[in-house]
Amino acid sequence: MIAIGNDHTGYALKKAIIEYLEERNIAYKDFGCGDITSSDYPEYAHEVGKAIQNKECELGILICGTGIGISIAANKMKGIRAALCHDCFSAEATRLHNDANVLALGARVVGIGHAIKIVDTFLNTDFSQNERHIRRIQMLEE
Repeated sequence: MIAIGNDHTGYALKKAIIEYLEERNIAYKDFGCGDITSSDYPEYAHEVGKAIQNKECELGILICGTGIGISIAANKMKGIRAALCHDCFSAEATRLHNDANVLALGARVVGIGHAIKIVDTFLNTDFSQNERHIRRIQMLEE
């Protein structure tokens, strides 16, 4: 299951991503926010992070205006590896090399069509299981 969360600036993009997930029968849980009323991105980063930490969800998608603040908030949580991606190459590389479990997107940075391609790449790329990448991820957890 995919955890998804956003602040007010990410609301429209979240709706488009949910439509993509539903069209592909990909299970998700929406952690908000539910409209364009001003909200605080750390709240949603923490909700998505907790869902991954407690294994309620396998991966997460977070959206704010730039993707920066919400990724910083998520990365403060143990076991969360949130990657801010503005292109498909980065989305693929972060899954292959970093086993990132959260994709962060900037709704004011990427358009909906491009964001959907980034999400698709992130969700359809598996971790490489390469020894050097495993070692490096373990170093992050220390």
